[in-house]
Amino acid sequence: MALPPSPMSVRSWRFRPHTNGRSCEATVPASVSATALAEGLMASASVPPAVLMRGITKRFPGVVANDRIDLEVKEGEIHALLGENGAGKTTLMNILYGIYHPDEGEIRIRGRPVVIRSPQDAIRLGIGMIHQQFRLVPTHTVTENVVLGMKRGILFREREARQQIEALAKNYHLEVDPDARIWQLSAGEQQRVEILKALYRQAQILILDEPTSMLTPGEIEDLLKTLHRMKEEGHTLIFITHKLDEVTAISDRVTVLRQGKVVATLETAKTNERELAQWMVGREVLFRLNRQQAQVGETVLRVENLHVLNDKQLPALKGVSFEVHRGEILGIAGVAGNGQRELVETLIGLRPAVQGAIVLNGQSLTNLPPRARIEAGIACVPGERMTALVPGMSIAENMVLKAYRQSAFGKSGLLDRRAVNDHADRLIAEYAVITPGRDTPVKLLSGGNIQRALLARELSSQPSLLIVASPTSGLDVGATETVWKILLEQRQQGRAILLISEDLEEVMTLSDRVAVLYEGEIMGIVRGEENNLERIGLMMAGALRLPREEWV
Repeated sequence: MALPPSPMSVRSWRFRPHTNGRSCEATVPASVSATALAEGLMASASVPPAVLMRGITKRFPGVVANDRIDLEVKEGEIHALLGENGAGKTTLMNILYGIYHPDEGEIRIRGRPVVIRSPQDAIRLGIGMIHQQFRLVPTHTVTENVVLGMKRGILFREREARQQIEALAKNYHLEVDPDARIWQLSAGEQQRVEILKALYRQAQILILDEPTSMLTPGEIEDLLKTLHRMKEEGHTLIFITHKLDEVTAISDRVTVLRQGKVVATLETAKTNERELAQWMVGREVLFRLNRQQAQVGETVLRVENLHVLNDKQLPALKGVSFEVHRGEILGIAGVAGNGQRELVETLIGLRPAVQGAIVLNGQSLTNLPPRARIEAGIACVPGERMTALVPGMSIAENMVLKAYRQSAFGKSGLLDRRAVNDHADRLIAEYAVITPGRDTPVKLLSGGNIQRALLARELSSQPSLLIVASPTSGLDVGATETVWKILLEQRQQGRAILLISEDLEEVMTLSDRVAVLYEGEIMGIVRGEENNLERIGLMMAGALRLPREEWV
């Protein structure tokens, strides 16, 4: 039998197994190294998770947003919360942050049961949340926004706060001017301010809700680097997203929600995008759709030498010319801010043309009002989809918003409610809009279902030309596939479609021809084929302009 160690051959080590400040002391033989002891303690000690949510249920009128959800987030990990639009991801995290209160279930933070009644409670527990829509005061400075709402005595020591913010920004590579006004900052810079707010409040558990939805590719790359650095510093991160590439790029584990329930929790390294997509939507998702040969017909839209000013009365479009034919999708590619918004607004009558012509089916529409263009056969799904809807009105009312003057929906200015309801029921069924009912306010739908409803309304008028801007922005993989299929089906039926998108994959997947817009000018028009991808990229960067005779 082995003898116990003598007093001269033992020593004590103090070890902190996790980042909540607790520590333990052990007496072991002197021959045991600190590293070996740490590994042994980590293996033997039961370290509670940073966040444990059990049986969380949250009901809203007509819908169960969270249905007995269990979620475990380990200390120091990046945990992705993945799901379709409306799967319950944001609701669950709003419960963790104290914005909503669960109807059932319990929450434990580092093993301790807690009741989180408000965001103030969450902040005291070391939980911070970066919302998809930033919670900043545009007219205030970065420093003022970071310290806003904190109780630090009667006097506000601005210089001290500014120095602390600068130190945090330097440590986490969150470069931002502490004296800049929020309205002066880009979306990426504003997001940095939101992260600095959480860090300034000493948040150790940080929730990020769709953090890349408004960022450029460069800003997304910078954000992911920052999150990796925060993980290395010991923070626990919950990353809400529906983007599969982001999940595989940054997370350690991923929990998938579908229709308010947890369907899987996986180690990211042991899964892939295709498997995750199937967990999300409950079926196999095709990442590349088969675009059949276009049956191109006559010219539907002709735009000739179009000149338009922006809101600052500076040139936004400079001599833009193109055509869209029956049975084809013409994609407009380009980096944001190169005249796309002004082009859409001019085509639908919200912005005047300084010079040039807009002709639909041989009829000049130049500078006619929006109603005349609708009646001529133009339908539009704008990039900001809620600007084309009345959020507080019902789905049925929004479905008839552009057609209520027609005799089929009433006479003498009075709506035939039965006709309106029948119209809505038919479109809801045809376009698979998931909703508790036609009387549900449209603002309560998920992003994908709002887009389906909007497409249903616009296509119900059987337009000659459909204009769609960023049709899948903010949508999950399942909703994106649905929207793409609808557009390709409309093309096969002979619809002329003008697609404006900053997502090059979307443009290349759907378009028969691609026109590249750079600083308000068309740099060239080419076939929507893979072998043209390099040329399109060069044109988007302004490094290539095709001679007019090479346009297709």
